[in-house]
Amino acid sequence: QVQLVESGGGLVQAGDSLRLSCTTSGHTFSSYAMGWFRQAPGKEREFVVGISSNGVDTRYADSVQGRFTISRDNAKNTVYLQLNSLKPEDTSVYYCAARRIRAEFFTGIAYTSVKQYDYWGQGTQVTVSS
Repeated sequence: QVQLVESGGGLVQAGDSLRLSCTTSGHTFSSYAMGWFRQAPGKEREFVVGISSNGVDTRYADSVQGRFTISRDNAKNTVYLQLNSLKPEDTSVYYCAARRIRAEFFTGIAYTSVKQYDYWGQGTQVTVSS
């Protein structure tokens, strides 16, 4: 069974940085595209960033472009999200997600929609104070 566990969240001040980690198990990590989403209270879950299974393609939400960076370490079955220049509006629960890639053709594609992902972690809280 595929499991995703996020860590690294916390309470920081505006302008600070955090690094989130998502460690996975129960599957061949390199066969999965990965993504990060976030959800604030009373709002829908929104896309933050995605990375293809081969790590070549990345997609970012406009709101985080230039501030957040996704990376993956297939040897450690882990995907990272570096959050820099944090703003109060970045306050959310951040979720890691995985999509199984079933054909070689799709290994270079990063996905951006909630509906495109098969597995989800429990989330980690990021709170940014002003």
